[in-house]
Amino acid sequence: MKNSITRNKITGKIVIALLWLAVWQLLYMVIDMEVLFVSPVGVLKTLGELIKDGLFWQSVFMSFLRVTEGYIIAVVFGTVFAVITVVIPFAYDFFYPVISLVKAAPVVSFIILTLVWLKSGTVPAFISFLMVFPVVWTNVSEGIRRTDKKLLEMARIFDFGRIKTVKNIYIPSVLPFFKTACVTGLSLAWKSGIAAEVICTPKFSIGKQLYNSKIYLETPELFAWTAVVVVMSVIVEKLFVVLINFVVDRYYLKRRC
Repeated sequence: MKNSITRNKITGKIVIALLWLAVWQLLYMVIDMEVLFVSPVGVLKTLGELIKDGLFWQSVFMSFLRVTEGYIIAVVFGTVFAVITVVIPFAYDFFYPVISLVKAAPVVSFIILTLVWLKSGTVPAFISFLMVFPVVWTNVSEGIRRTDKKLLEMARIFDFGRIKTVKNIYIPSVLPFFKTACVTGLSLAWKSGIAAEVICTPKFSIGKQLYNSKIYLETPELFAWTAVVVVMSVIVEKLFVVLINFVVDRYYLKRRC
């Protein structure tokens, strides 16, 4: 029964994908100007040519490193900062306006400002950090605050101690919020990091290739590089979800044992 349901879901997704490809092809035929709009076949052909070039792999690898660096730092610092600001209410009130400003302001403004302060190669990582940090901080803070007060009272009555209370009550309470923050932040990291690369054009980057494609009106390459960003973002997100689910499952398994 489960296998049948799974097959139906997969079939449904394939049909939807094919329908959208048909719409894409139809738009290409209606516009009939490759300089403005490229066909799916054209994108695949261009992508096939790009992956034969060593520059392609260097650009993809360096962009991946920059985005991942900013993302990991944001997750670590956002989590630690959430704990600090929950423990010290004044710190939360003090930093809340600044973090709210970061969430509300256009990412382009920060990219341009950061270009004045940092080297172009470090801007994408910093922008990824800046966009992910508030998400992690907000979610983890909320997870800590929503910890069941009755469980905390029980821990106090039975004299669990800080370490046992954190391990058995706070962490299970925060994990769902942490997971949501990490998954949401990952897509933000990719979008903001690549956007930063487009503006600051560091050597060996997807953003620089997108910028060059636009400047020289290489629309097929522009579509192909955009497809690379989307595919990488999806793959990394799926792998990360698998990883975090594995870590969470192992954590709960150890608790049962």
